[in-house]
Amino acid sequence: MPVAVEDRGGGAVALMLASLFLLGTWPVLLTLLERRGRLPQHTYLDYSITNLLAAVLMAVAFGQARDSRPDFFTQLTQMQDNWPSVVIAMAGGLALSLGNLVSQYAWAFAGLSVTNVICSSMTVVLGTTINYFLDGRINRAKKLFPGVVCFLVAVFLGAAVHSSNAKDDEQKLSMKSADIELSSEFSDEAKLLPAPEESKNGSGGDYSASNEAKPGTAEFIIQVEERRSIKVFGSSKLLGLGLVFLAGACFSLFSPAINLATNDQWRALRKGVPHLVVYTAFFYFSVSCFVLGACLNVWLLYHPMAGVPASTAGAYARDWNGRHWALLAGLLCGFGNGFQFMGGQAAGYAAADAVQALPLVSTFWGVILFGEYRRSSRKTFLLLFSMLSMFIIAVAVLMASAGHRKGFDTNAKFIVTRLHRS
Repeated sequence: MPVAVEDRGGGAVALMLASLFLLGTWPVLLTLLERRGRLPQHTYLDYSITNLLAAVLMAVAFGQARDSRPDFFTQLTQMQDNWPSVVIAMAGGLALSLGNLVSQYAWAFAGLSVTNVICSSMTVVLGTTINYFLDGRINRAKKLFPGVVCFLVAVFLGAAVHSSNAKDDEQKLSMKSADIELSSEFSDEAKLLPAPEESKNGSGGDYSASNEAKPGTAEFIIQVEERRSIKVFGSSKLLGLGLVFLAGACFSLFSPAINLATNDQWRALRKGVPHLVVYTAFFYFSVSCFVLGACLNVWLLYHPMAGVPASTAGAYARDWNGRHWALLAGLLCGFGNGFQFMGGQAAGYAAADAVQALPLVSTFWGVILFGEYRRSSRKTFLLLFSMLSMFIIAVAVLMASAGHRKGFDTNAKFIVTRLHRS
């Protein structure tokens, strides 16, 4: 039996935390594939399929009403009445899709941690402020806006971390270029991360620790560049930050769009027309996200950028190397977004933006899997620690600001058994 999360504690917070973990993990899988050399166009097309699948599964499984409100399937047949909300939801999906596409390249140019920090901070600073007023100020302003300020500080700290780390890498390469030259044998045999297919075939066992560069060294940086699909050497620092800020601007719009689509604060619907349930809005949101992402990446197959090789639809269909990770990333992102919207419908979308602390998760994976910030300067580590501290404070404050939506309806039903009671 579905459980309605009707307060600012219990189930709503649990869903926000689950969303935080899922949304912080899926970028890591896409970054892992890019660093293994898989074309980003192939990866994003796979990701888009399961991202849409997650929305369909949630709508079909959870969107059946248990009261007088229309369910998911009923609302699909009422587009002639609720089309204004449908358009708003689909606009949010377009913003998210464009942001995800841009961030896929930003991860390569600026790094996983810094990209997610700045994007998430912009999402909170802009999106949370919009959601606060759309939700009728149900969140506690005395706690909400100090949290927003912490995210804003994290934006500047994230930019400083990126700049400092880039200088560290330049110094490593300049010091090594004078007296270390990688042999062709080393370059050909060195591995950053053995691909799953190589491990299964046993070929990965031929590589010893002696021909694997240590994370944070100049050799490691060169190996990453040689193997990855998006080439970043020689690019401007401003290009990476420009991509990051563009992605952040897109991300700041999708949550307010879902808020408007489900609560109709602009009174776009005719009197008596039920609001979209959150599952229906999420479905239309994901459909537009899929369409834009698929169209743009099919075009990028034949007109690539950032040094990525050209490809074809046939080559994409035959590329099964790492496809399961891309498909899993789509599911994680889809369910993560769905849980965020559910928590927002129950406790306020401004408080639900606390899931934008996802860089805490991404940074953990980035350090463990990709060796980010290994052998960096003391200045870089100090900036990184300060940035993460701001996030920890911000997420706690934003969750504490959660309120209770007046006239709460059953838009936010979830099959998370007895979350509220437990």
